[in-house]
Amino acid sequence: MAVLSRLALTASFALSASAAGLGGSWQQSPLTSPSSLSSSQGSKPLISTEALQEAISIDALVERAQKFYKFAQTSEEDYGHPTRVIGSTGHERTLNYIVNTLLDQGDYYTISTQEFPVTLSNVFESQLVLGSSVSKSAVPMGLTPATRDREPVHGQLVLVNNDGCHDSDYPKNVKGNIAFIRRGACAFGDKSIGAGKAGAKAAVIYNTDPEELHGTLGEPTKYHVATFGIDGTEGNAVAEKLAKGESVSAIAYIDAEVKQIQTVNVLAQTDEGDPDNCVMLGGHSDGVAEGPGINDDGSGSMSVLEVAVQLAKFKVNNCVRFAWWAAEEEGLLGSDFYAASLSEEENQKIRLFMDYDMMASPNFAYQIYNATNAYNPAGSEELRDLYVDWYKSQGLNYTFIPFDGRSDYDGFIRAGIPAGGIATGAEAVKTKEEEEMFGGHAGQWLDPCYHQICDDLGNLNHTAWEVNTKLIAHSVATYALSFDGFPKREQETKISSYSETIKQHGPKLIM
Repeated sequence: MAVLSRLALTASFALSASAAGLGGSWQQSPLTSPSSLSSSQGSKPLISTEALQEAISIDALVERAQKFYKFAQTSEEDYGHPTRVIGSTGHERTLNYIVNTLLDQGDYYTISTQEFPVTLSNVFESQLVLGSSVSKSAVPMGLTPATRDREPVHGQLVLVNNDGCHDSDYPKNVKGNIAFIRRGACAFGDKSIGAGKAGAKAAVIYNTDPEELHGTLGEPTKYHVATFGIDGTEGNAVAEKLAKGESVSAIAYIDAEVKQIQTVNVLAQTDEGDPDNCVMLGGHSDGVAEGPGINDDGSGSMSVLEVAVQLAKFKVNNCVRFAWWAAEEEGLLGSDFYAASLSEEENQKIRLFMDYDMMASPNFAYQIYNATNAYNPAGSEELRDLYVDWYKSQGLNYTFIPFDGRSDYDGFIRAGIPAGGIATGAEAVKTKEEEEMFGGHAGQWLDPCYHQICDDLGNLNHTAWEVNTKLIAHSVATYALSFDGFPKREQETKISSYSETIKQHGPKLIM
């Protein structure tokens, strides 16, 4: 990782060139902490949860949100609307702002960046015609290649046997036609590879549930073909026709590009506190291409930043390490890269990781990831219970949500590090029970603007945002003060049960 100073900022944080894949001279060095105490904390008071929570104000958060939106607007010339997607000027400005804000805290933090490659996919146009009708539910898979020559391809739909997980599932007449594949049993990328190896011009994967199918093919291969997902209602109707021997023609069209760029994670660690016992937390700095990403995850990354600023007023007993991950929306790439690159020694220094993604959904619920020690590294359940106890102490309701691989905790769990977090909800529909618990509107998404152009300054629930930022402050203060009663790190951690239950890797399904 590259450790930054203000003088080096202009030279070493040249994201406009690096993010566009134009190179950049990023010197990589390990993130290190001083082994002896410096004078950065001076006569500051020892951290307390009450004092850190008291320092959090919604006015400061809203001021940061206004800046994030202005950053997103700098991408309008290239994207036609505000966005902070990786590779954009909006994301570059976001990262520079985070780094400069941290540098303003003097010598309290050691700040570093970690560069990594990202495979980026953009779909410019797409359409799927099934029979005589344009599909209303068709969604190009993430990281799909374009159809040949970026032109429409024609063929008959060919029903693939079973779930399309084996080469033998693909009939000979798939060649030159369009494979029609049921979701299930294996990754979407494997199905696309199977279709490509069989000579299909394109592939359509239909859901086994009524909902639309938003998935990703994962790391590109030469065998991937242009691939759509469609919902189960439309898909099952077509599958029934094909099973009866009826002929269904299709036209598939995807104009897309898949390219590699470079982007960076930003990290900041307190110069004081026990470097062998670190509490770590983070949110993701990027948004989707479709909108400015002010709630997802502007809210989480701004909450983490505000807590970092306020923490600098206090002494800590244990080191605190903050992270702003890049390329979460592309499949948790930044956090995965970081967790996988930790040496065994550095891995053991992280006592837990706390994930803060979407803190201010307009139709919110107070959600806690249901991380238990039975399926995750020991300590995950204790963290979950810290959130439970805090909501109870505030007289607030809460609900548990699956620990299913949708956010940046995933790489840490796979690396054997205890993890958990809170959220306020994305595209899940609020139930009547949740309406009674949290207010809002049953039957609507928890974030009605999730991954859309309207995820702007009007897409923030200020009450939820302030409450959850105070909870983030509580989590940091608790472990920065003491790990008493928190499980010691285990050298060997089994995560097979966790891995077997995960069907998502980030915001998109993988199988």
